[in-house]
Amino acid sequence: MTLLRGNTTVGAASVPFWRRRSVRVSGGLLVPILILGVWQTVTVSGLVPSYRLPAPTSVLAAAIQLSESGELWFHVAISVQRVLLGFGIGSAVGLVFAALVGLTRVGDILFTPILAAFRAVPSLALVPLLLLWMGIGEDSKVILIAIGAFFPVFTTVSSALRQVDPQSIEMARSFSLRGLALFRVVQLPAVVPSIVSGLRLAMAQSWLFLVAAELLAAAMGLGFLLTLAQSTGRIDQILLAIVLLAVLGTLSNAMLSLAQKYLLQRWI
Repeated sequence: MTLLRGNTTVGAASVPFWRRRSVRVSGGLLVPILILGVWQTVTVSGLVPSYRLPAPTSVLAAAIQLSESGELWFHVAISVQRVLLGFGIGSAVGLVFAALVGLTRVGDILFTPILAAFRAVPSLALVPLLLLWMGIGEDSKVILIAIGAFFPVFTTVSSALRQVDPQSIEMARSFSLRGLALFRVVQLPAVVPSIVSGLRLAMAQSWLFLVAAELLAAAMGLGFLLTLAQSTGRIDQILLAIVLLAVLGTLSNAMLSLAQKYLLQRWI
């Protein structure tokens, strides 16, 4: 129980040790710091040649060089823009089809087989077709990312909607709740955790599909930076692009995690 002493709230001590924010932050940083330490040690000691694995300081120097020219931030901004557009489009369409399949028998019968077949197609197999239809501009890349974001949202949410407690639905109908009112009061709160989980998976997929799109046909973005660095033998820039993708993916997941906490407090 939380106690009040004057203007000070005494309750932090009741928080379990492993749930404290400071413990989670410091624990999450521990492994990356250890990896950096081992990385620096094996490169400085000569255990791994620098032409195979540049030191962290070399990667940092490459980041500073590209930042000063503005090239790095340009690639980052382009990639982030593509991911946000593709994620937004794919998630929105995924929620619509999830509602159709999860809430109606007709939608389930019509769309489940074709979407299951389409999901089995490897993403890279779609790239040549998208390039032929849309060219090498932004449209083909955004659509490919949207496809990657669509299926986690659709699969997670449609499955959750089909598993909503039938007794809760019947009870709501006994109080004359139908259609949109039934969805808002009963079904939506029941699937909010699944919606957020689907969105987090969709965001992770968006970054994966971004790299696939930019590696094959792009003149800007982090995937293009990877390709350019490979062609010029700049392993430090390859590692820099990989680190940036990891950081951006972690930040986007953290933002969705904060949204998850808010939505769970709001609806649950």
